[in-house]
Amino acid sequence: MLTSLKPSGGRRWPRGQRFSLSPLGVESAITYRQAVAGARAQGRESLEAAERAWAVPRLLAPGDGVVLCQIEPGRLSLGDLARALESCGVTAAEVKSAVDRLADAGLIEPAPGASQPSV
Repeated sequence: MLTSLKPSGGRRWPRGQRFSLSPLGVESAITYRQAVAGARAQGRESLEAAERAWAVPRLLAPGDGVVLCQIEPGRLSLGDLARALESCGVTAAEVKSAVDRLADAGLIEPAPGASQPSV
């Protein structure tokens, strides 16, 4: 009953917290894009293998690269990311888990002044 009100696991981010890429995150996003671009022409299995090969050394899930690359254009909140990825079938809970893992890996960081609306 009311399971949606139970706190989810992982970090608790302030409402409206925005994120940006760390310098390591910028490098990782470039590496992810290169791995995916090289594997796309070879089919789905190659794409999935490339995502796993990118994720495993970083202690991430293969789909975390997609979330990482969504953050790169600017400072986005969890809600922004969830809306951007919902058409891909990625749930808000999956986005939250990915953000937690990416932050733990040092690839993204909370943007300063997150409680202030961006102008």
